[in-house]
Amino acid sequence: QVQLLESGGGLVQAGGSLRLSCAASGGTSRTYTMTWFRQAPGKEREFVASIFRGNVGRLYYADSVKGRFTISRGNTENTLYLQMSSLEPEDTAVYYCAASGTLILSTLRRPDSYTYWGRGTQVTVSS
Repeated sequence: QVQLLESGGGLVQAGGSLRLSCAASGGTSRTYTMTWFRQAPGKEREFVASIFRGNVGRLYYADSVKGRFTISRGNTENTLYLQMSSLEPEDTAVYYCAASGTLILSTLRRPDSYTYWGRGTQVTVSS
């Protein structure tokens, strides 16, 4: 059973930076696709960034965050990071870490493709 726990959220001014962490336990490794999603009030949960499973660990980003956010794994592969820079008020949301050992690439951006979820961490960007 995989368990995910996010941390690192908070309040930051526009233009600032934050680093989110997701601590994974229960056997996550390069055999799992690890992904960040976010959900703003009144909106659907949306894809942010992902590391696809496998030794290559190919990276994928939403267009809205490309060039500003960077996803990475920790050295122990039990931690997932999301480095967020040049933050905008539109980035305000609850950020969730998700994992799947079975999804296929074409379903990467769909929340219903993921088996395991953390509880989320709030990111608020003030203007």
